[in-house]
Amino acid sequence: MKPIKAVKSGMVKRPTLARTVDIVVYPGFKALEAIGPMSVFEYANIHLQRQGKPAAYDVKIAAAHLGPVRSDTLMCLEASKIINTLALPDDAIIVGSRHIQQALADNQAIIDWVAEVATRIKRLAALCSGAFFLARTGLLDGKHATTHWSVAQQLQDDFAAVQVDADAIFIRSGNLWTSAGVTAGIDLALAFVEDDCGHELALEVASDMVVYLKRPGGQSQFSTHLMSQKTAQTNIRELQQWILSNLHQRLPVSQLAKMAGMSLRNFTRLFQHEVGVSTTEFIETARLEFARQLLADMSEQTLPVKTIAARCGFGSDDQLRRVFQKRLKMSPTQYRAALG
Repeated sequence: MKPIKAVKSGMVKRPTLARTVDIVVYPGFKALEAIGPMSVFEYANIHLQRQGKPAAYDVKIAAAHLGPVRSDTLMCLEASKIINTLALPDDAIIVGSRHIQQALADNQAIIDWVAEVATRIKRLAALCSGAFFLARTGLLDGKHATTHWSVAQQLQDDFAAVQVDADAIFIRSGNLWTSAGVTAGIDLALAFVEDDCGHELALEVASDMVVYLKRPGGQSQFSTHLMSQKTAQTNIRELQQWILSNLHQRLPVSQLAKMAGMSLRNFTRLFQHEVGVSTTEFIETARLEFARQLLADMSEQTLPVKTIAARCGFGSDDQLRRVFQKRLKMSPTQYRAALG
């Protein structure tokens, strides 16, 4: 850790230590997955310094070799640190690649490094397809993990012992963290800041970056929120937004049809055509996503499952459990435990 000078006062203070964070890159890495977390940690430091507090993060770009490393865009990042087994950071974040199989073949040094140091790093995170680096070492065997939706099935096929959740934004399993694609690295970095520095600072950083501190639902490619944004029919789209804001209510389809000014038969047909799923399936998916969000929220860890069920509009906690078993093959309690 890098020592930070204490603020002068009438009393002698011990230096506060910033957390060292290495962002591990390699040729062809996804640029935004490196820049996003770097920005989160930089904003956190800026806010702390404005408050007269020392910086919380000392971030470095690490790679197998020093010097510029070309990303998947025109941008390069300058690696100022070589990954090694001696000068270990507190946290390490391995970014993903659009061509992960080639990246694995070309970066055996990173795989070997991960296998050697994983148990000695406080938090080891893999963003997007970066999860393949962890899986290749066997570290994810028997653990829940996520990755970008487009390679989730490939991760499951290549590493059968990994319990892949293709919908999660990020998952923590002990000191190992995995996240969904690209911007989900920002979600994960915000979770680091919230753990280290508290909810208020993390919320300030999220506000600066104009992102959710805890985005609703799972990977946006499958979220009910994105479904509602894709709907072309204005009255159906507005009704979807109303549903998402009123999940605690009963929401009978007959009532929704009346709100849309349509017959039940016509409404049912049009909703299915516009959204791609039935009204009841849309509502159940939305309630499940909201329940998952509450279970993953660190500030709601003591919230009883019965209360979560009521907030999400499930008729009972038993109904919530049945939906979890049907959709996720686990109970709400098991889901919460898997995230912690």
